[in-house]
Amino acid sequence: MTLEMGKQLKDWLNAALNLVYPAVCQICEKERATREEGYVCQSCWSGKDGVRFIVEPFCHRCGLPFEGAITIQFECANCREADLHFSAARSAVAAKGVVLDVIHRYKYGKAIWFEPFLADLLLRQAVPVLHCDKWDLIVPVPLHPVKQREREFNQAEQIAIHLSKASGLPMNKTLLRRVEPTRTQTQLTKAERAANVHNAFALNRGEKLNGEKVILVDDVFTTGATTSACAKILREAGARDVCVWTVARGI
Repeated sequence: MTLEMGKQLKDWLNAALNLVYPAVCQICEKERATREEGYVCQSCWSGKDGVRFIVEPFCHRCGLPFEGAITIQFECANCREADLHFSAARSAVAAKGVVLDVIHRYKYGKAIWFEPFLADLLLRQAVPVLHCDKWDLIVPVPLHPVKQREREFNQAEQIAIHLSKASGLPMNKTLLRRVEPTRTQTQLTKAERAANVHNAFALNRGEKLNGEKVILVDDVFTTGATTSACAKILREAGARDVCVWTVARGI
C-alpha cells in the first residue's frame, strides 16, 4: 500500500466513524471534538476538572507528585518501606476528573473512541523521556483470558501499541501472562492489592530475556502492586531494568 492509498483509507475510515460518532465531545455533549481528539473537547480538556499533567517535584521511584519547592530527586516514605521490583514508575496525568471518567468508560463501558485521548496524554509525557535513555522493549500488563474475553480488549495493550509506534520501540504482548483471575484492585487496601496479585503473573513458555531494559505499560498506577508483580517476573526472567509508564496516577 502506498502512502497516498494509506491516507485515503484513513480519510474514509474517519468519515465513516464520524457518521457513527458525530464530532461532538462525549463528556459535555455540547462542543465539537473529533475522533483524533478522542472526542474530548478543549473546554473539558482544560477546565477545572480537566487534564492535570504530573510534573516535578514527584517521587522518583513511584511518580507520586508532591507540593512545594523540592529541587532534589527524592524517594517517598511509601517507597522506602515497600519492596518494589521496578526501578522507577512515571505517569502522565493525575487520575482525577475527566481523565478518571474517561478511563472508567473506556475500560468498563467499551468506550473505545476515547483511546486516542488517553494515548495522546501518555505520549506527550513518555516519549521525550524515553528518548533520553536507551530502552529495548515495551511490555503491556496482561489481562487474564477470562477478563479479556469479557472486556473484549486489553486497555494496557492498546495504549502500549501507541507508545511503541511513537517511540519506535518493539512491543511484546506475549512475554507475560496472567495466570490468576484476580479481583479488581479498585476497592482493595494497599496490603490487599499486594496479596491479590501475588503469583498472578508468569512468563509465557518459550519466552526469555537477555539483559533487556523493559518498559512496562498500564493504564493506571495506584499502589504499584500490579506493576511490581509483573516487574518481579521480568527481572527473574533476565531483564536488566524495568520501568513503568502509565497514563494516570492515583493521587
